[in-house]
Amino acid sequence: MLPLPPHYEPAHAARWDFAPDPAALAAAAADWAREHHVPAAAADARRVELLVIDAQRDFTFPRGALYVGGRSGRGAVEDNDRLARFVYANLAAITGITCTLDTHFPYQVFFPTFWEGRDGEPVGPHREVTADDVRGGALRPRRELARWLCEGDHEWLVRQAQFYCEELERAGKYRLYLWPLHCLAGGDGHALAGVIQEARLFHAFARRAPDPLELKGGHPLTENYSVLAPEVLLRHDGGELAQRNGPLFDRLLQADALYVAGQASSHCVRSSVDDLLDEVARRDPALASRVHVLVDCMSAVAVPDGSGGFLADFTPQAEAALARWEAAGIRLVRSTDEIAPA
Repeated sequence: MLPLPPHYEPAHAARWDFAPDPAALAAAAADWAREHHVPAAAADARRVELLVIDAQRDFTFPRGALYVGGRSGRGAVEDNDRLARFVYANLAAITGITCTLDTHFPYQVFFPTFWEGRDGEPVGPHREVTADDVRGGALRPRRELARWLCEGDHEWLVRQAQFYCEELERAGKYRLYLWPLHCLAGGDGHALAGVIQEARLFHAFARRAPDPLELKGGHPLTENYSVLAPEVLLRHDGGELAQRNGPLFDRLLQADALYVAGQASSHCVRSSVDDLLDEVARRDPALASRVHVLVDCMSAVAVPDGSGGFLADFTPQAEAALARWEAAGIRLVRSTDEIAPA
């Protein structure tokens, strides 16, 4: 395992405004690679991939729109520090890093702005929307949204919203939950946390690797917790709503070892790993042993109520997912564990 490079400052993990200097990182990474004999990633005989899910400012800082503090309140901030250290320590072993970006727009089915009450009153965040709510008219999509979503056919949009809630409830994974506006494309909260961007770029420059980004979540009529597939694939009229990310499935499952980290363990990490595990079951259950989940580089959504409790706490769902994954053969590891050779 390599030492921390001189540029890394742990305090930056708690700074919303920290942004690395790419040109300085490129020069430092080239020097670091020469000093520590770090080869180009293309030369790796064993391909190790790191998937970093939604390590964005809105999720990883207390001032973010949807901070993932966990029950401790320090969750994502400390996760980012540990994850950056993991990248630097294992720089020569990690072949590639893929960072996902939750990417949203002002009116989407999981935002309060999409909905209105029976009498047109605004709807707030942190509440569920059920099929019965839509069926009974207690909640409905805003009428004016039909103009750009379905050629002005508001009844079609209402039927689609009801169908969407029914499909979520039938699947049993989630009910439709209205989140605060977050990760809006073009905004500061959409960007990767500075220390994660810094580690990603340093790895890319030192290992001469592309380290791509994967955007998800831009479809107005479906959630996309998982980077690998939206929650609902079909429309109520039988048409296609969205598609699975087949190329990413292939790339990740072709790795000799895949490490997964990011936010939140109760939602986007959970859904992504669940989808990956479903695909593993279809292809070859033995592939599960190639997947490693960095349990100390992710936290669960726990929304404080201001009185010492929580408006919502999804920690039990995250813990149940970890147990399920381990039973299926996925390896639960920590950021201080060295990436072992084949």
